[in-house]
Amino acid sequence: MKNLVYIIAVLAFITFGCKTNEKNTHYRSLDVPVAKKQPKELTAHGDTRVDDYFWMRLTDEQKNAETPDEQTQKVLDYLGEENAYKEEALKHTKALQENLYDEIVSRIKKDDQSVPYNDNGYSYYTRFEEGMDYALYCRKKLDDNSKEEIILNGPEMAKGYSYYGIGSRSISQNNEIMAYGIDTVSRRRYNIYFKDLTTGNMLSDELSNTTGSVAWANDNKTVFYTSKDPVTLRANKIYKHVLGTDQSKDELIFNEVDDTFSCYVYKSRSDAYIMIGSYQTLSTEFRYLDANNPNDKFKIVQPREKDLEYSVDHYKDHFYIRTNKEATNFKLVKTPITATTKENWVDVIPHRDDILLQSFVLFNNHLVLQERVNGLRAIRVKNWDGDNDHYIEFNDPAYLSYPTTNLDFDTNILRYGYTSLTTPNSTFEYNMDTKEQVLLKEQEVLDDNFSKDNYVSERIYATAEDGVKVPISLVYKKSTKISSETPLLLYSYGSYGSSSEPTFSSNRLSLLDRGFVYAMAHIRGGQEMGRHWYEDGKLLKKKNTFTDFIASGEHLVKEGYTSPEHLYAMGGSAGGLLMGAVVNMKPELWNGVVAAVPFVDVVSTMMDETIPLTTFEFDEWGNPKDKEYYDYMKSYSPYDNVEAKDYPNILITTGYWDSQVQYWEPAKWTAKLREYKTDDNMLVLDCNMETGHGGASGRFERYKRTALYYTFLLNLEGVTDFKL
Repeated sequence: MKNLVYIIAVLAFITFGCKTNEKNTHYRSLDVPVAKKQPKELTAHGDTRVDDYFWMRLTDEQKNAETPDEQTQKVLDYLGEENAYKEEALKHTKALQENLYDEIVSRIKKDDQSVPYNDNGYSYYTRFEEGMDYALYCRKKLDDNSKEEIILNGPEMAKGYSYYGIGSRSISQNNEIMAYGIDTVSRRRYNIYFKDLTTGNMLSDELSNTTGSVAWANDNKTVFYTSKDPVTLRANKIYKHVLGTDQSKDELIFNEVDDTFSCYVYKSRSDAYIMIGSYQTLSTEFRYLDANNPNDKFKIVQPREKDLEYSVDHYKDHFYIRTNKEATNFKLVKTPITATTKENWVDVIPHRDDILLQSFVLFNNHLVLQERVNGLRAIRVKNWDGDNDHYIEFNDPAYLSYPTTNLDFDTNILRYGYTSLTTPNSTFEYNMDTKEQVLLKEQEVLDDNFSKDNYVSERIYATAEDGVKVPISLVYKKSTKISSETPLLLYSYGSYGSSSEPTFSSNRLSLLDRGFVYAMAHIRGGQEMGRHWYEDGKLLKKKNTFTDFIASGEHLVKEGYTSPEHLYAMGGSAGGLLMGAVVNMKPELWNGVVAAVPFVDVVSTMMDETIPLTTFEFDEWGNPKDKEYYDYMKSYSPYDNVEAKDYPNILITTGYWDSQVQYWEPAKWTAKLREYKTDDNMLVLDCNMETGHGGASGRFERYKRTALYYTFLLNLEGVTDFKL
């Protein structure tokens, strides 16, 4: 009977719910926030841009001051007005937001536990107790009947904090002391603390302004860590700390003086070396130190060169290096530890034009490669002698597979993860010799009506402006009727070579079960189809990212999956830039757009090297101090290209403490859109005053914004209070 009621409700929704409700327009009678205009001229290369809302930018000192100054109060007032307007404009959807949130959270196992992994005589895992937003971090000795040790009690630690981010955990070689990072502001500036796991007591050591992780030397008392520039937040210095000493006594080991580079420190998988990595978009450099001799000097593996990228791991007498040296799609080489520069590199896995080498994992008897083949991640396994070279087989048309935590060198068992648009995230153990595998865990979806067999996924291709075929992955419920009336959400990212992966999402079921199709466009700027896919979507080819996305939307309309009246777009961060660009370029294609923490003021941000991450981004977007890049950026920068015309319905989100895309970019964009747009479509800004780029830190709290996204979309389809 319960299933029958469910089916009737869904059919009723599909029949009556997914229709644009013209009466659902009460927001048009509301007084919209009007930001004060204070014109500021910004001149470069003889070109002057006028920014009427530059005043919205605050410094960290202003934001952290106990009493806000006049400008700060003006910004806070404006953001408050926008939040209040959003609440009023969407007041009629409050029940739907609450229902969606409850529905999303109800699918999540409340007392869940991760698959344990073994390291240095212990089994480590995290688990959640019912009703808790934060995890318990636990371990057990690899002995029979060993007792659980709770090494970090997340729920207790987070009490009293509106945001509590637990960073990396790292344990000394003797298993006795744990270092861990904590961020309570959401600016990704961590304090590192140390805990004696034998007594449960905290050590007096505390390291401030760090990236949140350490690399332990093998003496169990020395750690290496990375600090950040206090203004730009660039990770620029590596220090050595000895337990029992004050941070002010720490020795500066490495200073990355090139402000286009950042740096980090880690320990090789073999535990034999401490490694320092310096990196920018197109160049890397590594240093190494014997982990048994922390007072020795670091040595360079290969000096940095423009356009030379490499990464390093250690096995026996060699370093194994993934590199793009004479290899656009990367290759794997090895070099003796006694002779590490590039003239000594010998191919292990040669370059291939049609396969991208993404990563590798070293075992005593096996080499595991993560490769991207035909736009999908594949796992390749081979013995060191070259025998038994094979790929693990998967059947879905679109999926993601990846090696997970594999800390044991001397094993023939590979642990890997697998998921697809219809398959919940799963963890397997795979025998690399016999090819036998065991499912250790599949993400549990607490929904009596859920079955992966009820959903179908597809892989189709759109044709871009220049004739390139752009893959699109889709998923929808089998019972959904595909037509021009079908609501469809198209998502993508398309920057930094970061690929949009076709993975499962239990919260996405709230859209699919309400008749939505979910589509993912694998556009240039990502790396789905190989390194060239990334190269053709950045710098002076960045517009390919935007036109690929538009071509994907147009293809979905042409093929009858939806229509512009029911087509929606969503992206976040650099994907928010994508959203800003496509609403300027093709506003009539979308009924609604969700732009999450969007990077939209491209020229001004890239001109200002005091803004966090700016200098590190030059190889992605270009340096606008060069007129060629300035002109090109200005031609697509969403904020600079707002003009008087009709725009679709838009939801914009941001976080006041965001260190990656400062809150003032979405806020200014909202104000300028309000000033120029000629339509009466909905435009709302949601500014979370307590979080940063990644949103809320709690396990459940973050889904309130997900519920907001979905409510915004469903509301545009005329659904305000439907509940399954």
